[in-house]
Amino acid sequence: MVENKKTWRTSGALIAAATAGAFGVGLFASPAQAHTPVWEVTCSQVSLDLTNYGSKADNTVTVTVDGKDLLPTATFQNDFHKKLELPEHSKELQVRLVVKAADGDQYSRDETKTAPVCEGSTPKPSDTPKPKPTPTPSKPADTASPTPSDKPSTATSSAAAVPSSKPSADSGDLAETGSSSATPLIAGAAAVVIVAGGGLVWATRKRRGAAQG
Repeated sequence: MVENKKTWRTSGALIAAATAGAFGVGLFASPAQAHTPVWEVTCSQVSLDLTNYGSKADNTVTVTVDGKDLLPTATFQNDFHKKLELPEHSKELQVRLVVKAADGDQYSRDETKTAPVCEGSTPKPSDTPKPKPTPTPSKPADTASPTPSDKPSTATSSAAAVPSSKPSADSGDLAETGSSSATPLIAGAAAVVIVAGGGLVWATRKRRGAAQG
């Protein structure tokens, strides 16, 4: 009887120890298996699938691309699922995921992945270097076009070709070629002088003849 009791006690102790060990392993393993941060990065988008993070407190998630926010810090409980479109790019992008678990930093994540360039994508105009402008050669001095002052004036040539019908003011007095309006008066005065002279001559001769007789 004594040996049977010892055997039962030993068996019970072993069973209790095994049960406690199994329970302890499950207790410690369950939190690690509960948090499932799954995320994928392609050339055009980022997929987030965060599950089993618990509903007792708020968890946070942030996604950045080359240091710029693609997903500003957002809070969630238990699960978070979202697809984020990446901007067009002509070179690889560095995508960073930061997840902070409410039940301990040991379950948080801070990971970085690379987004490749999509095939067939063309760079933006701003990414294409602009060609430098070709300097325009300067014209030689002997081939320069004449200035307006070098061209003959059409108005001056026309004016020189057509003589003016009006006499110039400073051309001097021209000789008179026709009779003046005072000609008849002068002719009458001359006739009177001639007649008077003839009368004087006749009177003088008559006096001389009388004196001699």
